[in-house]
Amino acid sequence: MSQASAPGPAAGEQTLPLVGFVVLDLTIARAGPTAVRQLADWGADVIRVDAPGGSFEESREQSPDHLNIHRNKRSVVIDLKHPSGRDLLHRFVQSADVLIENLRPTVKYRLGFDWETLHSLNPALVMGSISGFGQEGPYATRGGVDQIAQGLGGMMAVTGLPGHGPVRAGVAISDVTAGLQLAIGVLVALIERSRTGMGRWVHTSLLESMIGMLDFQAARWTVAGEDPPQAGNDHPTMIPMGTYEAADGHINIAAPGGRLWQAFCAEIGRPDLPDDGRFSSTKSRSANRTELNAIISERLAGATCDEWVERLNAAGIPCGRVNTVAEAFADPQVQHLGMAAPVHHPTAGDIRIVRNATQIDGVSGDIRRHSPTKGEHTDEILAQFGLEPDEIAALRDAGAVR
Repeated sequence: MSQASAPGPAAGEQTLPLVGFVVLDLTIARAGPTAVRQLADWGADVIRVDAPGGSFEESREQSPDHLNIHRNKRSVVIDLKHPSGRDLLHRFVQSADVLIENLRPTVKYRLGFDWETLHSLNPALVMGSISGFGQEGPYATRGGVDQIAQGLGGMMAVTGLPGHGPVRAGVAISDVTAGLQLAIGVLVALIERSRTGMGRWVHTSLLESMIGMLDFQAARWTVAGEDPPQAGNDHPTMIPMGTYEAADGHINIAAPGGRLWQAFCAEIGRPDLPDDGRFSSTKSRSANRTELNAIISERLAGATCDEWVERLNAAGIPCGRVNTVAEAFADPQVQHLGMAAPVHHPTAGDIRIVRNATQIDGVSGDIRRHSPTKGEHTDEILAQFGLEPDEIAALRDAGAVR
């Protein structure tokens, strides 16, 4: 753990697994902050190193996205283009545990926080990096954003209705996935460091995360040579497993074979379907997908979503409503899970943000800190790393910190 003198833990923080680890957050946008948020949520002392001036991030400080993604962090403003600012970051690095960044690979060399430099300053440091397309290779210097990675990585080609062209996923899936992958890698590197005393450079990219997220769709190509097409709201290989319209909305149903298929046919009043040669096997149901879906839709139209959900679940058939985001947060199971956690922000007031989706039994998952305003903790953090008041004043006068 870090040699820096971290501030005392907030209420409930003592039980969190990562208390005592100091993480330097040099991230922007979404992928990097997503990785850092995982560490912050589990108790790490996350120090967000913000740039001075009217940056993109600062203009969004009151946005729901910013208020959600930067919780449980503190903020210091350092001008890394200023020689004294770079020296200050290097001073932080000497006693930190982790540094995470997601700028273009060339930027960190220019600003002096490349792996070689930081490893020489602190061999125990774990550095995490996310790029658009990888640290090396023909696209390494390109800027990358989520939708570009979705397209380049094949996700858009398997998303959407057949014949309607490529469709992006409705969330920033490559950003979030890359962030989660990096967080896992950083934690693995910290475990290894506990044995060896040495840090590692952990890196991934939006493109790598997107290829990995293809999962079985990718394996259809790499193993069997099948280039997966769009399948819309149907499962690509199993049927019936998809979205169907009931009397008052849409419902997802999974009854792809065996007992589930037979029970489903009985519940919709068509017990004859499993013996129909067109629908008696996975292969035949797939070949006659359009006809089967029409039969199912005709039967489901006779009752509401809630009626079908209750009826099918009673028969052991997995199913559920298709909710809007508002309906999802109003759902009784989501309410029970407490996915919207309260936090007070000094300017936004009392708000709710999305809690960490992982629970550890016996560990509090409460949101401990609001998303910081830019430079909110500059003096506090500089003092934590041993700077005296006159040193802080001199750095501020020089424009190296704010």
